[in-house]
Amino acid sequence: MASSLKSAALLEQMKLHFATEEGKKLTKKIGLVYQLNIAPKKLGVDEEIYVVDLKEGKVTKGPYDGKPDATFSFTDSDFLAMASGKLNPQMAFLRGAIKIKGSISAAQKFTPDIFPKPSKL
Repeated sequence: MASSLKSAALLEQMKLHFATEEGKKLTKKIGLVYQLNIAPKKLGVDEEIYVVDLKEGKVTKGPYDGKPDATFSFTDSDFLAMASGKLNPQMAFLRGAIKIKGSISAAQKFTPDIFPKPSKL
């Protein structure tokens, strides 16, 4: 099923990114699993779930089969802003724009650096 989220395109790019040398270095360096619950407009409503697996270097749709190191819940626009470096994850968390479950130290490694730079179209 196609996604209505703008984030879906970025997550597709990440799949390709993990196949590159730079992507492989990330998986060696971070080695954690993140579950992303991304809602179109409002936290917790019509969420789509993705798993960014920085142990295996892959991105999948659907809940993680096990216990992720950290789970994030955010809206589509906040996720894109964070991934592009326009939104500071700590500030977003303090404002309640991002909810985090799991390891806070793992969550702190989830930074804009892990995302591929957007290609200019």
